[in-house]
Formats: sequence, structure tokens, C-alpha cells
Amino acid sequence: MFPMKHTYLPKLWFLLFLFICCSLSAAAQTGSISGRLLDDKNQPLPGVTVLVEGTQLGTSTNSEGSFLIQNVPAGAQTVVASFVGYTSKRLPVTVTAGQTVTIANTVLAENTTLLSEAVVVGYGVQRRQDVTGSISTVQSKDFVQGQVTNPEQLVQGKIAGVNVTTGGGAPGAGTTVRIRGNSSLNASNDPLFVIDGVPVDKGGISGASNPLTLINPNDIESVTVLKDASATAIYGSRASAGVILITTKRGVQGENLTVNLNSQTSVSRRANKYEVLGADEFRERIRANGNAGQIATLGAANTDWQGEIFRSAATFDNNVSLNGNVKNVPFRISYGNLNQQGIVITNKLQRHTGSISLTPVLLDGNLRIDVNAKGSRVDNRFIDNGQIGAAVLFDPTQPVRSPEAQFNPFGGYFQFLQANGNPRGLAPGNPVAALNNTNNVSVVDRFIGNVQLDYKLPFVPGLRANINLATDLSRGEGSTTINPQDFGNFNADPVTNPNRDPNLSGRYTQFQQDKDMRLLETYVAYAKDFSGTKFDILAGYSYQDFQDQGPNFLPLRFDRTTQVNPTERLTVPGFYSQLTLLSYFARTTLNVKDRYLLTATLRNDNTSRFAEETRSGYFPAVGLGWRLKGENFLANNATISELKLRAGWGQTGQQDVGGLYDFLPRYVIGNSAAQYQFGQNFITTARPSGYNRELQWETTTTLNAGLDWGILDNRISGTLDVYDRRTTDLLANVNVPAGANLTNQLNANIGSLRNRGIELGINAAPIQSEAFNWDVNFNVAYNTNEITDLGPQDANFQGFNVGGIPGGTGSNIQIQSVGFPINSFFVLQQVYNADGRPVEGLYVDRDGNGIINERDYYRYKQPNALTNLGFTSNMAYRDFSLSFVLRASLGNYVFNATAANLANYANATGSTGFLTNLPTDVRNTGFRTQQIFSDYYMENGSFLRGENITLGYNVGKVFREGSNLRLTAAVQNAFLVTKYSGLDPEIFGGIDNNFYPRARTFTFGINASF
Repeated sequence: MFPMKHTYLPKLWFLLFLFICCSLSAAAQTGSISGRLLDDKNQPLPGVTVLVEGTQLGTSTNSEGSFLIQNVPAGAQTVVASFVGYTSKRLPVTVTAGQTVTIANTVLAENTTLLSEAVVVGYGVQRRQDVTGSISTVQSKDFVQGQVTNPEQLVQGKIAGVNVTTGGGAPGAGTTVRIRGNSSLNASNDPLFVIDGVPVDKGGISGASNPLTLINPNDIESVTVLKDASATAIYGSRASAGVILITTKRGVQGENLTVNLNSQTSVSRRANKYEVLGADEFRERIRANGNAGQIATLGAANTDWQGEIFRSAATFDNNVSLNGNVKNVPFRISYGNLNQQGIVITNKLQRHTGSISLTPVLLDGNLRIDVNAKGSRVDNRFIDNGQIGAAVLFDPTQPVRSPEAQFNPFGGYFQFLQANGNPRGLAPGNPVAALNNTNNVSVVDRFIGNVQLDYKLPFVPGLRANINLATDLSRGEGSTTINPQDFGNFNADPVTNPNRDPNLSGRYTQFQQDKDMRLLETYVAYAKDFSGTKFDILAGYSYQDFQDQGPNFLPLRFDRTTQVNPTERLTVPGFYSQLTLLSYFARTTLNVKDRYLLTATLRNDNTSRFAEETRSGYFPAVGLGWRLKGENFLANNATISELKLRAGWGQTGQQDVGGLYDFLPRYVIGNSAAQYQFGQNFITTARPSGYNRELQWETTTTLNAGLDWGILDNRISGTLDVYDRRTTDLLANVNVPAGANLTNQLNANIGSLRNRGIELGINAAPIQSEAFNWDVNFNVAYNTNEITDLGPQDANFQGFNVGGIPGGTGSNIQIQSVGFPINSFFVLQQVYNADGRPVEGLYVDRDGNGIINERDYYRYKQPNALTNLGFTSNMAYRDFSLSFVLRASLGNYVFNATAANLANYANATGSTGFLTNLPTDVRNTGFRTQQIFSDYYMENGSFLRGENITLGYNVGKVFREGSNLRLTAAVQNAFLVTKYSGLDPEIFGGIDNNFYPRARTFTFGINASF
């Protein structure tokens, strides 16, 4: 193991804080020229470069398009405003000493010239024309609009090869992001998120479904995605699945104080429901298929149980930000408050966020300081998604509540009971009661902060040094309280002793988790221009430490007379783990006459997750570019405005799998099932754990070729990429022969897999005029995935079974097999009669041996889409605007586990004393029993979704010059076109079971700036 702490870090923090305070106190402010720049839609233009001609004075516009230039000499001056994609303007102005001269609002017209645009890359920025890797950027003005809770949703459908899938419609639901498919079997396939230069913790925190929910999307300025190894290799072991760089909004040098208010009110409704039999049809089918006892169980009510647990939900999202400049120190301060109800009763989320950024430039422009601090608190009340499934199957002939005395112990909710009034065994509980009787809550705090200094060393022109100190702290805690009246925990004979029976009383459980990340990164960079040949070299060091710890609490039991004591804890130790990464990295870029480009990268990573002899990994990359537009034969071509060829090769590593100490022989604390009794006391034991000292880096090698092009002054532009990505030494959880280790499964390096694909992105401006403008974006990505090796196996080995489904103990519907995609479905081939109706229990004997067994299962389709498409349209007519985002997925298949498990008569009539409802698919099959492995339940999940439609109106100036008011109305999840018969085809993993439906959300927004 190597050192886990840097004792000098507190001293560095103190010195940096002292230095910043001294620098701020020495700054001064003088007179100025102010103004505001707008686009041809009268929308503010942030980031416009504004210079006083013939001087070194200048600044950039803030998020509201405003600017302020100080220390301008008195007399006649000319202000030059320039911005990528817009025609520059020269604005004459007369400056009076000691006064501020305000230039009237100025509109810049688009010209779509993008060559000099600055693109965020790892550890710096590059001109877009110099980039050799596959990089895509979405600015805030192009984000998905409407009610957006998680930052990932901002770019849904916007970038080719980037697939964002939400885990359902719950507030703050987890989101799965995949860049060019899966690159690993069991190791993490999540991209690395870097927020303002801080690689944040990719893991979750207890109490938050999605750790990125803790980031306010309203604070984000741009999102940049690094896709190929040439672009990502600078991040080494963290970047096998791609990198997402998030840049937040900040103040700009010289700007006046600007206040921005953004308020949104939303109403969300269930967009779809599971189709089940209505009460009348259910009665008819039970009377036709059930026995006398089951028929007698039928009730007289007509209850839509899904309608009872779903509701129209309200959301209020309010944000305020202040941008300004104090003593030449640009700043931005923001606060956000989100109150969001889920469409399932009792489900809700409340978030408070705050951020501050300081970006002074000192010492005659040689020292740039970036100080960023972001804090958030999220309060959740979760629901058990299993209650959605319970609402699907609960008997529709029974009421939600009943006045009969036998139901009084259950709060008046109807339940299936025995003659003595106790709960009936195996019977489902009333889902409305279960939701109201369960209080599952959490409070999660997160702080991300960093101080970054970039200093141009005066003794060597072109040489600069950068240091970045950062931390990411998360604190999660929560509890689950189940009321003693709950059906599943009902105490038939309440007593004061809460330990009488854990199954017949209320329950209280707690959790707590503390996660700390600390980062120290430093690098030096040198840039030089040799008569048209630009050379840049960077070398640096990174130290990142992750700690995860928390206590273990005792589950408490109580009845109506017992108070919960949340301070009672288990006597066993709490949990603790630590991961440390040490890295060294270098990058060289070469630009010869703006035509021939070279980028070379090398990173050495060391991880405490592996043994000393295998913990070091080297990850190189090289990228080449040829700007044909710079050659003589195209330089004067009026049609072709840009043409560049790119090619890249590189390797990245992966170590993020399983436990942190899998290479060490060790003892671990057991659970409640591993206790030894001494008298009346139970002692938790420690037991040896399996280990693999040969664990090593998983390596992904990527080849990428690309074409960047633009025609008609870039009125139409685009990118085309093809890639081949191969992963070797796969980190996977594999079976171990009995007696070969201390466990039957462990993590090991086995096999390889391959992803190949093509991506196309097109941007066009079909109409550009003074009154009407129309911009469109289209992107499409095609990806195929194949497992190419799983190591030496038995001759009869078919693969590793995965993808658990309901309907049987240990049932799996997917498999990892050589020659097939990851998570291929593994099913039996259904036989149909002449009418096209499936024949119950009859399957194709694929091996011809006369019996149906495991050798007759076959690999059929995959859950991951072969093709993903996105289309964005933005139209503006004077002060009105209309935009929409469409997303499509082709070739993804879904296993309808809800129908496979429930759509059979045995499910409804197979028990005594209670009945369960049936999905309407039973009309098509007539199945008497479950057929959970039939490929009949495999459905094409291809879809077209109207992600967002937004109508906006720019009111313009309110109260005073420089202010602006904009109104918007939006609908999210506007429509869904699909052949899938279930609730929603967009399910990561491809198994539809207890899915929390996505809502259709209507939002009205007000944005005002002063």
C-alpha cells in the first residue's frame, strides 16, 4: 500500500486562502464602458469578447450579455465585439473621465464561423480547429428545456453516441449514461464526470437515487463529452467509458451587477399505465375459470388501483443568481430551491443548492484564480417500486377502505384476512395502505469545492504552472419507519415488549454514510509559436483519495405503545474503505501551419485496488489531424468552408470493480446470519473472504477516424466518426470451483469484448433573416457490441446467466456468451398454432433430441439499441420562439416481465382466500400457467419520443434599460410512438418489471434579469 494522506494539504489550503485575500484587498476599480449584446432573437449572448481597439483593455459578456470595461482613456474610442458564429461589430463611443458610458443594446448577426471556438479538453482548452479527438459540446442555450432535475437530462438527444436513460419517473431517479455502448462486463461503464476541473466521485451516496441530482442544472454553462481515447486518455484509468466535462456559470471581468430570476411551475401526470382487466371483466373470467371458494372471494367494488396510487404532481423550481464585479474580482452567486412531487402518492424530493465562483485575474494578467464552491441539500421521501407492481395485480373488485370492524387494526384499509382477523399468508397487501404506512426518508448533503491557480511564469514566455486543490464531500442519512398498522408487520397481540416478534410489529431502520474525496493536481505547460508551427507540452501529477465510512444501526421493532429510540446501534464496528489513485500525465500538441495536427498523450495510473506488482498501468494515445481547408487547393473554395480529417489511437484503463480489497487475504465482519450465541448474547463473527492477488488493469484500446466539414460558410456543418473499441483482461465476477478459494465467486480478469460503430452529427441553419431564423441539429449513432472471449471454459459452457426476473427463484433471462452482444436474451422459441396464438408449454426442440431442456434455449436479440437518433429544431420569429427535441431508438428489445409473470390464470386463481388481477395480455394467450422463458414476451422496444416542446416569448425590457423578461411554456415527454405493449420501452437493461412510469410534464417558466 502507498501513503494515504498528504500532511501538507492543510498548509497549502491556508497559504492559498491568505494569498487570495491579500490579492483581493489590493485590487481597485475605475471608470468604464458598459453595454449589452444580444443575438438576432433578442436573447443575451454570454461569452462575447469585447475589446477597446488599440489597447489591451477588454472583457467578456456575462450570462445576460452584459459587459463592463474599466480604465478606458477619455476621448473617442472604438469598442470591438466578436463572438464565434457571429459577425464582429465595431462600436464608436466617446468616453468622459470619471463616468460610465453605456452603449445601447447591440445585436450581433450570425455568420457560423466556428474555427476559433475554444473547446474544453482535459486540463485546458483548445481551438476547435486544432482538436484531433472526438469531442462534442452543448452550450446552455442549446440545453433541453423544461423541468430538468438531473444535469444529464440537459443533453438527451443532443450528442451522437451518448445515450442517457433515466431509471423511471421518480424525482431524482438514477440515470444511466453510456458513451458508445458498454466497454466492460462487471466493471463500471459510467463515464467520468469532471465539474469545473474536479473529477467527482462516480459512486452513489446512501439516500440519493442519483448523486448528480445534488448538482443544480441551472448553474451549468456547458457540457463537453470526450468520446475517443485520443481525447480521454489524459484521464487514464477513469476514462474507459468516456468523460463528461461540466463547466458552470461564473462572473466575467468588468461586468455590472446583474440579477437573474428563473421560476418554473410544473404539473406532471402519468403518461401511460399497465393494461389490466377491469373489475367487471375480471369477475367474468374468475367465474369462468375459478372454483367456488375463489368466486366467493370476489368483491363488489370497481377499483382502479393504479389510479389510486398515482396523482397529478406539482413542481416548483426557483433560482436566483447574482453576477458582478467587486474590486476587479468577477463573481457569481446563486441559490436554487426545488420542490418536486412524484406522480406516486407520498413520493417527493426537495433540493436546496447554492454556489459561488470567484475568477480574479491579477498581476497584470499573469495570475488567474478560479474559486468554486457548490453546496446542496436534498430531502427525499422514497417509495417502494414494488407497490407499483402490487397496484397492477391487486384485486379490482375490492375497495381501498372498508368500514367493517375487522379492518380497524389496519387503519380501515381493506386487506385479505383469515377468519380470526390476522393477515392471510402470501396475500398481497393493499398498495395504498403500504405507501401511506411507510415513511422512507433521507437527507443528503454534498459540497464540491476547488481552488485553481494558473500562473504565467514571467521569466520564460509561454510557460505557466497550474495547481488545483479540490474536495467532494457527501453526507447521507435516513430512515424507514413502517407503521404497526401495516399489513406486512401487523401485531395481532400488541405488547409493550418490542422484541417479541420482528414480523408482527412496526419497524424502524436507519442508515448513514460519509464519503470524502480529496484531490491535488498540478501541472506545468509550455507553448511556443515557431514561425507558423505551434508547439504545446504539458506534464502533471494527480493525487486523489476516496474515503467511505459510516456506522451500523440496529433495526428497531415497536408497537403502538413503544417509542422509537433512533440512537440504539449495533455493537459491531461500522464500515470503512479507502481508495487512492496516484497519476502522472503528459500531453504534447503540434500544429504546423494550421494544417497538420498532432496530439500525443501518456498517463501512468496507480491504484490501491490492486496488489503492488500490478497496480501501475500506462495508457498512451496519439491523434492526427489534416486540415484540408488550409491547403492551397481548398483555401479559396467558396463552397467548402471547413474540411478536416482526424485519426486517433489510444488506450485507457479500468479498475473500478467490486470491492476495494479483493486482492488481499482478509477477514470480514459477518451479518446477522453469521452469529454465535453465548448465553443470551449473540456475537457477530468474522470470516475469511475470497481474494485474487492477480487482479490487474482492464484495458480498452480505441481506433477512431473522423471527418469535420462545413459548407456555405458553415451554414451546414457536421462531423462523421467511425470507431473500433476493444477491451481486454475484462474485470468480471466469475464462478470458482468448490474448494479452490474461500468463496464460490470472485473478481478476475477474463476475456475480451468489442464495440464498433459510426456516428454522424449535422448542424444546419436553413433560414437566416432579420425576422425569422431556423436552426436544426440531427445526430445518429450506430453501435454493435460483441463478447469475443470469456477465457477457458468447459466444452458445455454456454455463458454466464444474468438478468434476474420474477416468477421463480434464481430465474435469469439473459446470458453473457462469446460471439453475442452483452446481456443477450436467452429464451425458448415459442410454437404457435394456425391462428397465430401461442401454444402453452410447446417450444421448438432446437437440438432435436426429443425433449425440451437447457440445450434448447437460444440467444435472441439484445436490450441495447443498435441505433440512436436525435433531432433538435429551434425557430424564432421576432420575439417568439419554438423549439423541440425528438429522440429515437431502434433495435432495442424488451422482456415484458410483468406479463410473463402475471398474465396467466394460475396467477389469479392459484391461491386460497385471495385473488390477483391479470394483465390484458391473457386475452391473447389464454395461458393457464407461467411461461416466463418464452420468447413470446420478447418485444421490439424501438421508439420515437417527443422529449420536449417549448414555446417562448421575449417580453423585452422591464422597469429599466438592460433588463429583460422572457416567458416560456413547455411539455416534456410530449408523445411516445412504439409497438411495445408494456408501459415504456425505454428501460435500461431491457427487463420491464415494477417500472416507475415517466410523467408527462407541463411547465410554465418566467426568466427575468435586471
